[in-house]
Amino acid sequence: MTGTARVQLVRDATFAVLGDDGSVNGSRGAAPDGLFLRDARHLSRWRLTVDGDSPGVLLPSAARPDGTAECVLTPAGTRDEPAAYTVFRRQEVTAGRLTEHLRLVSNRPDPVTARVEVTVDADFADLFELRADDRHYPKPDSVRQAHPTADGAHFDYRRADWHARTTVTGSPRPDAVHAGPADADGTAHRLLWNLPLPPHGEAELRLTVEARPHGVPDATPVAPAPGPVADLPPGEDDDLDRACRQGLADLDLLTVTATGVDGEPVAVPAAGIPWFLTLFGRDSLLTSFFLLPYRPSAAAGTLSALAATQGRRHDPFSGEQPGRIVHEIRHGELAHFRQIPYGRYYGAVDATPLFLVLLHAHHETTEDPALAVRLEQHARAAVDWMLGDGGLTRHGYLVYTPDPGGLVNQNWKDSAGAICFTDGTQARGPIAVSEAQGYAYDALLRTARLAREVWHDDAYAEELDRHADRLRARFTRDFWMPDAGFPALALDGEGRQVDALASDAGHLLWSGILDDEHARRVGRRLLAPDFFSGWAIRTLAAGQRPYHPLSYHRGSAWPHDNAVIALGLARAGLHDEVRTVAEGLTSAAAHHGHRLPEVMAGYDRTRATGPVPYPHSCSPQAWAAATPLALRTALDAGSGSS
Repeated sequence: MTGTARVQLVRDATFAVLGDDGSVNGSRGAAPDGLFLRDARHLSRWRLTVDGDSPGVLLPSAARPDGTAECVLTPAGTRDEPAAYTVFRRQEVTAGRLTEHLRLVSNRPDPVTARVEVTVDADFADLFELRADDRHYPKPDSVRQAHPTADGAHFDYRRADWHARTTVTGSPRPDAVHAGPADADGTAHRLLWNLPLPPHGEAELRLTVEARPHGVPDATPVAPAPGPVADLPPGEDDDLDRACRQGLADLDLLTVTATGVDGEPVAVPAAGIPWFLTLFGRDSLLTSFFLLPYRPSAAAGTLSALAATQGRRHDPFSGEQPGRIVHEIRHGELAHFRQIPYGRYYGAVDATPLFLVLLHAHHETTEDPALAVRLEQHARAAVDWMLGDGGLTRHGYLVYTPDPGGLVNQNWKDSAGAICFTDGTQARGPIAVSEAQGYAYDALLRTARLAREVWHDDAYAEELDRHADRLRARFTRDFWMPDAGFPALALDGEGRQVDALASDAGHLLWSGILDDEHARRVGRRLLAPDFFSGWAIRTLAAGQRPYHPLSYHRGSAWPHDNAVIALGLARAGLHDEVRTVAEGLTSAAAHHGHRLPEVMAGYDRTRATGPVPYPHSCSPQAWAAATPLALRTALDAGSGSS
């Protein structure tokens, strides 16, 4: 790739990652480039040359508010002999397509002819193949083919019943299409044009790349439009207002289509790009919760889609269990052939209680019982999972056992080693993480309210209230660390307190499982300098052995984590602390065009002029995009507004 910067375009469940010159080189690892749809790369090479050379970047590509990207390129030239013409390149992503408009403008008083060539290829790589872990997956009897067409080239990939295609067309038609070049993969093709330019005139070339993934008709489905934004209070056009607007714009881009509980298409927030443009249980649930006062339709779509994929049987490979809410859904080749467990993967301890929390919160916010009535049996099945396979009855807590073929940790801090003791040792299962117990407590209480108010089942409500009361009493007894004055991160399989000081404790304020005195103590502790970087609360307090400011979950700072904490601080009446967290996050967003990244490094605010990006952060990312809305809700709670 000629440039070093990356440009991301996303729309209608399709995204492209391009160089600052608009090119694609088929990179892998931390930052793969290409055109992606349904977990597959449908364009792995897209290289423009003019008169045999890659043009230089005069103005690097940048994404625009309308979802397009533009750059300005020039062929080689000198001060005395400047470039004969300039290339204006405009690219756009829509449902299943990348479209490109090239406009060549002559800088000369005489006629010239530009020889334009575009090298294109499609490797159809699964996203999981492109990750930095360098894993390799066998693909027996797979066949990749390509052939020229009258107006471009066609690429085809087959493996057993799997069939994916990419078609490239040009207007005007290319003058020639050749296989190669020699330094490219075997299916690469070169499309060539000889474009005459009159004196100081111009010529245009339009190209369309159409991705046709396996299992989808030629007309790629488009997500229903997101619901209207309601009651977004007018502000003073400050950093928080701008972050809210940017967040809503990003969430519009990240909206994808899923199938609802009755087979209807629903719009849901996908988790983020480049790795997670799909329905994620935990991410979509928390994102929808943050949006509830402003866009309740997101919650309705998410709840319906998750009810449709709720577990029905026991499958150790995918972690499916009756009543369990799915963690993630994948559509790629490796999931199709069960080479990875993520086609429908259920390895999350917290998605099921969060489903119940959101279901009640939706009813509470909208005052419309219809969805709670429609999903009653799904809610009851989710409660049954918490009490049964989830572990509440047997272990006294929601627990998970590390999955060697999937996720070692199954809470929101799901990287290996994230649930650790102060010496850095990873806890061994069955593991009961603290925040999941808070979610379970809140879920039981909220579902009891639904049982009384909507389902008219007082006996069931009383049963759930009893479970909640017993869980709260056990939690304070088993998780509170008197010497630290702080709750443990988790209990391990032997019942030992996993004693690292972690941000998960802030989620306990949101769920209400701590009494008022303990909640206020925890809330104030989270704003101490070892936790609060000045930008955000770190995942682990600095100074502990496992702390690292560039660790994914052991020292970085996550906006959504801080959003949950801010809502908890507001619930505990710690409004000064809410304002401190909100100021840090909105200031961080202002350094990134008012867009919050998925995760930031944990460096102190005094160390650099701006927040230090985490190297592999998704952006845009749904729950980070929704964080400013949650901050506004938390701040409004302190100002007395609704």
